[in-house]
Amino acid sequence: MVASTQVLSSSQTRRPQRAQPGGAQHDINVGETERIISALSGGALTFIGLKHGSLPGLALAAIGGSLLYRGLTGHCSMYQALGINTDESHSPYASIPAGSGVKLTKSIFVHRPAEDLYEIWRDLEGLPRFMRHLESVRSEGRTSHWTAKAPAGMTVEWDAEIINGERGRLLAWRSLEGSQVSTAGSVHFEERPGGTEVQVTLKYDPPGGKLGSWLAWLFGQDPARQIADDLRSFKQLAESGAVTSSTSA
Repeated sequence: MVASTQVLSSSQTRRPQRAQPGGAQHDINVGETERIISALSGGALTFIGLKHGSLPGLALAAIGGSLLYRGLTGHCSMYQALGINTDESHSPYASIPAGSGVKLTKSIFVHRPAEDLYEIWRDLEGLPRFMRHLESVRSEGRTSHWTAKAPAGMTVEWDAEIINGERGRLLAWRSLEGSQVSTAGSVHFEERPGGTEVQVTLKYDPPGGKLGSWLAWLFGQDPARQIADDLRSFKQLAESGAVTSSTSA
């Protein structure tokens, strides 16, 4: 199986510098929602880490301190290095453009004909059988409503539409405007001797921007791992008719 993961960055939008505590000058490059999440998460992690007092606790407190600083100052050094700016308070052009976010590509070989695999994937309401982060999908023709698990026991929902479909070769979709999650993706089915190479490409802008993705990883919900696990479950389902065991590696 070939797997790759990449993060796409936006073009940099410069902002006037604003005074920060201690007299330092930094660009504000973190949006209001992200600042709130950073401050709350950072405060909680700092408190928990200091309360434990052990070496791992101090490391956790250090992570919390950096998030707290990010929330209080509105400045993220990583964003600055990547040329990302999610601050929307002074310019309508500050939001993350469509080319940003997270892009994941994973593939797996399945011992079944491409048309059979396409039909399994095209049955959108059946996707939760092998996509364990999904709670439900309700299909309504070319549109559908998705509900997925999120960190901290929460859920996110969005509506999507199929934008391209070719039986046995390709299925592509994107979320509709106004959804909680901005996402687009495709599945390609390539016939090979003895089976089919299935490649999934997913692009999304998680709630809270890149921070939302990083916090998901921190709390054990890495999107790249999820997709890899889902593909292994899909392979089990397609080849044996059922997902028989945990696929996490």
